[in-house]
Amino acid sequence: MGPRTLPPNNSSFLWTVSLLHFKMRNSIALLGAFQILSGCCQAVTHTFDWNVTWVMANPDGLAERKVIGINDQWPLPTVDVHKGDRVVVNMHNGLGDKSTSIHWHGMYQSGTNDMDGASMVTQCPVAPGSSMTYNFTVNQNGTYWYHCHTDYCYPDGYRAPFIVHDEESYFFNDYDEEMVLTMTDWYHEMTEDIGPDFMSLYNPTGAEPIPNSFLFNNSVSQSYPVETGKTYLIRLINTATFVGQYFWIEDHQMRIVEIDGIYVDETEADYLYLSVAQRYSILVTMKNSTERNYGMAMVADSSLLDTITPDLLLNQTNWLEYNSSAPHNDVILPVDDSSDIYPFDDMTLVPHDRVELYKNPKQTIELTLVMDNLNDGVGYGLLNDNSYTKPKVPTLYTVMSAGDLATNPTVYGDYTQPVVLEKDEVVEIILSNQDTGAHPFHLHGHTFQILDRFPSYGENFYDYDAGTQFVTFDPSNHTDFPVYPARRDTFVLPPGGYYVVRFVANNPGVWLFHCHIDWHMMQGLAMTFIEAPLEIQANLVIPDDHIKVCEAAGVSYEGNAAANTEDYLDLKGENKPPGLIPDGFTARGIVALVFSCICAIMGMAAISIYGMSGLKAVRKPSVDDYNTSTEMEVTEISRTYRD
Repeated sequence: MGPRTLPPNNSSFLWTVSLLHFKMRNSIALLGAFQILSGCCQAVTHTFDWNVTWVMANPDGLAERKVIGINDQWPLPTVDVHKGDRVVVNMHNGLGDKSTSIHWHGMYQSGTNDMDGASMVTQCPVAPGSSMTYNFTVNQNGTYWYHCHTDYCYPDGYRAPFIVHDEESYFFNDYDEEMVLTMTDWYHEMTEDIGPDFMSLYNPTGAEPIPNSFLFNNSVSQSYPVETGKTYLIRLINTATFVGQYFWIEDHQMRIVEIDGIYVDETEADYLYLSVAQRYSILVTMKNSTERNYGMAMVADSSLLDTITPDLLLNQTNWLEYNSSAPHNDVILPVDDSSDIYPFDDMTLVPHDRVELYKNPKQTIELTLVMDNLNDGVGYGLLNDNSYTKPKVPTLYTVMSAGDLATNPTVYGDYTQPVVLEKDEVVEIILSNQDTGAHPFHLHGHTFQILDRFPSYGENFYDYDAGTQFVTFDPSNHTDFPVYPARRDTFVLPPGGYYVVRFVANNPGVWLFHCHIDWHMMQGLAMTFIEAPLEIQANLVIPDDHIKVCEAAGVSYEGNAAANTEDYLDLKGENKPPGLIPDGFTARGIVALVFSCICAIMGMAAISIYGMSGLKAVRKPSVDDYNTSTEMEVTEISRTYRD
């Protein structure tokens, strides 16, 4: 898959005009013709008919396996649109044995919360044989992606880029062509086979499944032809299940212009770190010589892996190919343990729109993250000792059916960890990590302002130092927050440290806040924000085909988290996680301890009595004994001595 030029709006004729304009953008006459012919300033509707099916694939060349395809094809299609366009996706679940959905990662879904695609949050899962239409307007620019958000199915290949082009971006005239590059981890086993072993008594530490390989644009070690002197806008997306990636281009300067859909002032970077779900757009200018090719290094973050199997390749080289006949040499990141070169610090980026610090938060939500065992012996993710457990009714549908009680968090259940927000209030989240691993956190429907964190950026930011204590944020003693804080929709919570972020509740809807490592989502590392619920009721209508999806799946679409439509404050029968392991001893444990102590005392007493009774003296037999005894007696004497 080579470099991409700016895509059209679903027409070969428009594509020709678009490409002509794209390559000769400085011609005013051509620009005017393009606008007339293509209607670039008018919204276009993109309609896709997608049949989600199983197909066979072998992207790393090591093992063929089933993957989730669209219209019997994999990799999945990239969605290319412009701001203001409408996207209509008629999705049919042709998998036969698995429910599914589509989450449009990073799309704000303003006014279309029901199209967000998170099962049991904003919709019911789409059962095999059912169909559902996603219909929303794209009101933003930048680099995004789409993926399944039902029962952890996107590791099976259900993920692809979603690109929103912008001819009015401040850097539009600074590049000639575009290139979209994804990076991901890859498993040879199906998620349905990996999951039960992961969430098992036999994995009490919660050690995440180790990938079998890492893919770059759904392949390995590929060449990407480039032209001398041209500048490329390279869009980088980590679509992984688990592992973050370092990225570096040999002898080329990277200039960051976008993170997670937010334009930033152009900033040079030596190399980047992309956690799961993060995106960067960079400008890279090609050299004027074709003497050699240059490597693009992708290196997996090994600090996340509990074990590294001998056959797992952490480093991969792909190439900017100037000359197909020249060597394609492997490269590695030019850093080691003594280096003072670190991945670029995203907190230092300044948003180009100069949105100032959100001040005077009305709510400050303090959360402590712990990975621990519950009383079934299995490892879980907990926020404030709560492991997210999906409700019996999608939370958005509880909003729609609860009337005035929609403002009462009780109706959403004890185990979705719901927080009800008022329209336009500033919300501050202080998230402390009492785990030795990093966690990329994502909020649907919003971007965060990144205000503060610990530890400070450096060599061990992503790798926990065992000698470091867990540190929490002190609101009375911290550095000044930035005037123009960086914004993005996914931030990396460092091991043993904390993050302070803010957002404005200006998008009524039900929005999931969760770790984007899919194994951690399986463990319950999530919570729910219900934003302006009465306004949701006043402005949203759930489409009939969404209700039919619920009926086909046998899922209730009215009622509280327990599917109770009679008394929304009665949560009897709601889904629950296993209980916490109590401090100290349970009653059963106390009884067991008492009887163990009694048995121990009795045993020690028996030993003492036996010891005080003295030992029977045993004389060592002499030669005379053997000489004067019969053969039978000699045998008995020998036995007595041996005993």
